[in-house]
Amino acid sequence: MLLSIIIVNYQSTADIQNCLRSASKFLMENQEIEWIVVDNDSKDGSEQILTNEFPFIQYIQMGYNAGFARANNAGIKIAKGDQVLLLNPDTLILAGSIEKCIERFVQSNHIACGVQLIHADGTPQFSGSKFVKGGLNHLMDLPYWGASLKFLASILQTTKPSIIKANKEQKVDWISGAYLMVKKWAIDKAGLMDEDFFLYAEEVEWCSRLGKLGTMCLYGDIEIVHLIGSSIQTATGSVDNSYTNLSDKKGLQLMVSNHLRIRKQYGAFWYMVQLLNFTWAIVYAFVMSFLLHLAHGKNPLTDFNKLIGFAKNVFTLWGFSSTMIAGKPYFYKCF
Repeated sequence: MLLSIIIVNYQSTADIQNCLRSASKFLMENQEIEWIVVDNDSKDGSEQILTNEFPFIQYIQMGYNAGFARANNAGIKIAKGDQVLLLNPDTLILAGSIEKCIERFVQSNHIACGVQLIHADGTPQFSGSKFVKGGLNHLMDLPYWGASLKFLASILQTTKPSIIKANKEQKVDWISGAYLMVKKWAIDKAGLMDEDFFLYAEEVEWCSRLGKLGTMCLYGDIEIVHLIGSSIQTATGSVDNSYTNLSDKKGLQLMVSNHLRIRKQYGAFWYMVQLLNFTWAIVYAFVMSFLLHLAHGKNPLTDFNKLIGFAKNVFTLWGFSSTMIAGKPYFYKCF
């Protein structure tokens, strides 16, 4: 088997239908390519709908909302392909994209690869990144304190780690889980995705282990549309689909998962550096928000509710800290 394509489903039936309909007959009928859909207990008739329209797919039912890592692991365990592709349901496969990727990847020495993710309008989208020691780049998303750190970084002329528009073949340290192709032998050696993660940052931690076995890259001249679906927004009540709002349930999951990744990849010291910065940011944000809005003649309490949400999330994160620092197995599911 050449390639196993794994799609995780959580109430994303329409997205998966659009994704599979965008695939060419070559991808659907090729006996060397298998499609595996892993369902996180959608309870919406997904299995019947999808298997009726696409009888070639293998369907796995998890029986509970297992998140991204556990569901993909279930697919990997039954995958027969020499390469495994983790593919988001909210993607559209452009003509020849997967075929070109697998052909080039098999002939390369890389152990993992991604492609250029694009928005529906064709503009480039974040596809991969370089590592920053201690995960310090996560501090840039902190309210107000992050802006101050960005200003300092600009003065120091630091290089941004995120790859928005990739070169034809650009080496990276980790690849977005929306499209992540890995050689099966590397998975066998590095291990499966860490099942402490529910959602977010699991592919980053995984790539940190895979990267010890070889290089990984983005193929910037091969494109896949990534629509960034709304299922997470619905589940969390989030008002946007960004990854910078740390004040709601989605923000809490981001915060917890990113700290978990930092603990596993860099250790307890860097975990505490992050946590203390997040805690200090509460005070800094309240003071700066009040003063800046007042100086501009606006209501000084404009950001109050949002900052209260951020503060609550940080205090919740503190509640996980003893377990994280001790490195005890735990399923960090926040919604």
